[in-house]
Amino acid sequence: MTALFEGVGIALASLRAHKMRAALTILGVAIGVTVVMVIGALISGFNKGISDMLGSLGPKTFWVGRYWGGQDEDPEDPDPWRRRPPMTIEEARRLEELPTIAFVVVDENTLADINFEGHTLSAINVRGRDADWPMIEGGHIHPGRSFSHLEDAANSHVAVVNTKLAENLFGQRDAIARRIKIGGVPYDVVGVYDPPPRLFGDGDRPEVMIPHGTFTKDLPYFPGWMDMFVVPQDSVSVERAIDDVTMAMREKRGLRPGQKNNFDAITQDVYVQAINSFTLVARVLMIVLSMVGLLVGGIGVVAIMMISVTERTREIGVRKALGATRREILWQFLVEAATLTLVGGVIGMAVGWLVSLVLAKATPVPSYVPLGSVVLALCLAAFTGLLFGILPARKAARLDPVEALRYE
Repeated sequence: MTALFEGVGIALASLRAHKMRAALTILGVAIGVTVVMVIGALISGFNKGISDMLGSLGPKTFWVGRYWGGQDEDPEDPDPWRRRPPMTIEEARRLEELPTIAFVVVDENTLADINFEGHTLSAINVRGRDADWPMIEGGHIHPGRSFSHLEDAANSHVAVVNTKLAENLFGQRDAIARRIKIGGVPYDVVGVYDPPPRLFGDGDRPEVMIPHGTFTKDLPYFPGWMDMFVVPQDSVSVERAIDDVTMAMREKRGLRPGQKNNFDAITQDVYVQAINSFTLVARVLMIVLSMVGLLVGGIGVVAIMMISVTERTREIGVRKALGATRREILWQFLVEAATLTLVGGVIGMAVGWLVSLVLAKATPVPSYVPLGSVVLALCLAAFTGLLFGILPARKAARLDPVEALRYE
């Protein structure tokens, strides 16, 4: 421990004595560690956002729609979704009749102008959904409530606005029972929806939910992209529910045996696999960029430690004359090299943490620094010093004490 603290003290003294030289040495290490921290924070935040989103849907909820993409791609047919018929509300109702299915939530959206007392907001996202939508969306509705199954079936003109839209339209006033116009048609506000945190901050945009039947009757929209979120019964596995849904959809669409499905049924595992494929590229990029920075820092370590060995040749001769072994000299210079790079690692860690904090606060990109990234960054910094410090440390350890004492 004495040799360890002595080596650290000598390294810190060298930093103070040769500030510019030390700064250039640790710059590459600091850059490499910063890259590890920032990309690691982005990947962790992205994965957490996906986990939160999937958690709000429920662990067994799966998606049924016209086209998911990325499956059985045909280079001669770049737009396979054009061959597929749109999803219909009749198909959703057929799926709800299956004994293995608890309920189905349909979801369509369009953009429309919303007016309240002469104040107009343009191109606001309007979603047509059925009454069970709060059960898969997460968040909570307060004050007020969502629309009921009866209001959905009766095509009632009721709406649930999210908190962002309520702030923009009503300010500090109570939103409940206010009458707004969506696309020129009056609707009564029955609830304010406070969404959970969303990936990339999607929950911060103004949005309004209305009954699906009212949506299709009142608003112009593109009918080709209705989504269905299917929730199995508690006692039913996802695999069995998907099999039943697939059979029911094929029967409804008149598909013969051997014909491919003209729809997709996607579990949450597919979402996770897609995200893992994306983050794998980011991880490889993180490794490459960080290795470049650490390589530059390692070369600087070799240079500065070689200079240090030359400047302290006489000191090394004195230490050997007083009984210091080769192992002790080697250890001393390795500790000095590791200390130099560890200082660069700490600086890079601080910069990386600040950059991640700025990204999280100033942009919709989710990011947070996990403990694993901190440990990995510091270990990489220390390892760089040990690896690139071996050459100058061996040179110092092999110096002949007599020649070293005569060195001027």
